[in-house]
Amino acid sequence: MGHGRTALRTAAAGAVSAALVAGSVVALAPAAQAGTPSVRFVDITGDGGTVLKANVVTPAGADGSHGYPLIVLPTSWGLPQVEYLAQAQKLADAGYVVLTYNVRGFWQSGGQIEVAGPPDIADASKVIDWALANTPADPRHVGMAGVSYGAGISLLAAAHDKRIKAVAALSGWSDLIDSIYSGRTQHVQAAAVLDGAATLTGRESPEVRAIFDHFYASDLSREQEMIEWGRKRSAATYVDQLNKNGAALMLANAWGDTVFPANQYADFYQKLTVPKRLELRPGDHATAELTGLFGLPNDVWTDTERWFDHYLKGADNGIDREQPVQLKPRSAGGYEGYPDWKSVEATRRKFALTGSTTIHANVDSGADGGIVFLSSILDQVAQLPPMACIPLLPHRWAAVWQSERYGSTRKVRGTATVHTTLTPTAESGTLVAYLYDVGPLGIGKLVTNAPYTWHGRTPGEPFDVDLDLFTTAYDVPAGHRLALVVDTVDPLYIEHNPSGAQLTFSSPPDDPSYVSVPLGEQ
Repeated sequence: MGHGRTALRTAAAGAVSAALVAGSVVALAPAAQAGTPSVRFVDITGDGGTVLKANVVTPAGADGSHGYPLIVLPTSWGLPQVEYLAQAQKLADAGYVVLTYNVRGFWQSGGQIEVAGPPDIADASKVIDWALANTPADPRHVGMAGVSYGAGISLLAAAHDKRIKAVAALSGWSDLIDSIYSGRTQHVQAAAVLDGAATLTGRESPEVRAIFDHFYASDLSREQEMIEWGRKRSAATYVDQLNKNGAALMLANAWGDTVFPANQYADFYQKLTVPKRLELRPGDHATAELTGLFGLPNDVWTDTERWFDHYLKGADNGIDREQPVQLKPRSAGGYEGYPDWKSVEATRRKFALTGSTTIHANVDSGADGGIVFLSSILDQVAQLPPMACIPLLPHRWAAVWQSERYGSTRKVRGTATVHTTLTPTAESGTLVAYLYDVGPLGIGKLVTNAPYTWHGRTPGEPFDVDLDLFTTAYDVPAGHRLALVVDTVDPLYIEHNPSGAQLTFSSPPDDPSYVSVPLGEQ
């Protein structure tokens, strides 16, 4: 069951290469602006004397006679300091001092990769200190933003530094472990991309290297250590401090994010009492923000600037009066506004998982979640998610249940949940649940999925399984139905089924099994 570093390189090679090529293009695209008079490259001394490579973009004509709001942008995982130059120039043109810095451990910055650990949070405060001392930045109006790694660091910094008044966290995380270890299952392709990019563009600390190795090896003796390590690096751990500090928080993510699934942002959003906004769109990790890094029109970056304009400049641009939850479904259509997350999931419908079904483990049935990045990008640009022919799935390796055929379009909005009774033949195992939109010809388009792993169960003894599938927004056309498929192997995840294991799903009369879907009519 363990996947070592050799297996990691094999699994990651294609995805890492694609990610790094894309990152290089993104980094090079705005570089031509680096010679403009408003841009200067600087070294900043971070925590413990670590040198951080940075650049500063100031408004044209800034002469120090008055202060400007400050926006600090930590770089994404594996990308160099020029990542945000196109957006930094736009923000500077709008009247901001913008400082973007390469986080420790990557590219030319010193130190080692700490994965948003205490040194990274201390670095963010050191960068703010430097900006206030060396630029015409106004200490009363400080914001932070970033994509991916930069988003996570920005949220954590806001929990620890009261000077930060507004944050835009784009394609980030609030719960690191729930992102890559949801359902107690390793999201191996996602982790491999991160690990591979770090190996090629940075220097992992010994602690981080050990965490990755224990993660791949399925070392249960180190599981709690990994969870505690991740908790220290999760904004959800510091939600009370964030609420106390009061920074206005904008969270944006994509429905198909295979690194930081949308679930953890939705859960985190509900716990916040500060001014807040949640935006969810089609795409995969950081793809929704990508065109903005080239300086092209982009909804995410437009709303980010509006967010800062209101909460740092005091502009009456109406963003505070809009519905704070903005969702763009994966199917055609514009944005939908909701007053809160509870309203998104106000209508739920169940369909029963009847009978008793036994499947065999260790074989991929043909139902799977696709390939990290590539599948969700295809869904984003062409509305073509992973597909399977549901009637042809082999029942030896896949359990299938279907709803009735819907007479009108049904809108899936939010988090579908699965409840069933499982009897395994082994003490450990993994299942993966998939929800499909099935058309008249039996072709299923993937709506959502999620893995679930257990350890220490008594073979032959039933137990309840309650599983949240990944949050999504998908329109099921009239004449289609939903199908739940469960199997045991998916290339996205590490599975823990011993050879020859079997899983039996049942629906006791006193505890019936079901899928609950947040489902409204068109």
